[in-house]
Amino acid sequence: MTALTADRAPAGGRHRTLNVVRLQFVNTQTFVWVPALVLGGAWVLTLLIHAIIHSAGGTDPKYGGGSQAPLWYFLVIGVQAMTMTFPFSQAMSLTRREFYVGSLAAAAVSALGMSLAFVLLGLVEQATDGYGFNGYFAYLDWIWADGPLAAGLTYFVLTMLFFIVGFWFATVFKRFGTAVLVLVLLAIGLALIGVVALITWQQAWPQVGQWLAGAGALGLTTWGIGLSALLAAGSYLTLRRMPA
Repeated sequence: MTALTADRAPAGGRHRTLNVVRLQFVNTQTFVWVPALVLGGAWVLTLLIHAIIHSAGGTDPKYGGGSQAPLWYFLVIGVQAMTMTFPFSQAMSLTRREFYVGSLAAAAVSALGMSLAFVLLGLVEQATDGYGFNGYFAYLDWIWADGPLAAGLTYFVLTMLFFIVGFWFATVFKRFGTAVLVLVLLAIGLALIGVVALITWQQAWPQVGQWLAGAGALGLTTWGIGLSALLAAGSYLTLRRMPA
């Protein structure tokens, strides 16, 4: 199949998309075992720290950010899914659309597993009062304010968002090279600094804080879904014209 027809799905496209999912899961370490190892390792380390604090007399609720560790790894998975698997998909005459949709589906399967583990850990922490020493890894009040399903959705959306960002960065690198990728990252950094500066000059941080508190985790998750969709569309548009 030539590049001119790379964005056209032939008959049986759904089956071919499933082939991409299988291709991504050929090495189960990428989407299964390493994410599970990262999550489990962060959980063990967090509980050890909380137990040490409790043994030293710390009875207040103890929270950690260890549950976000798999999210950062999904950024890496997004990069790997593009740089390591895309050449194989082209050798198999898969279209870019099939490759992209299949890669997102593979990430969604893995993210769903991570979200389920996150929710189960949170339920255990609720039932045991933080494992008996008031220590929490997955259960964070503001994320769980709307219940376990909403907490799982938040974790799933964040996981997919990290994957899409990593995939897009890798796509920009493969198509335009290192210099353009660095310029894109610098532009994003400057834009974020500009937003922070504008809020600071307008002395609007209290209003921003009120908006974040009012939106809650579920409201912010809704915004995350929109951002993920926007980035996914941009990533595909970058991919579809990239040479094999």
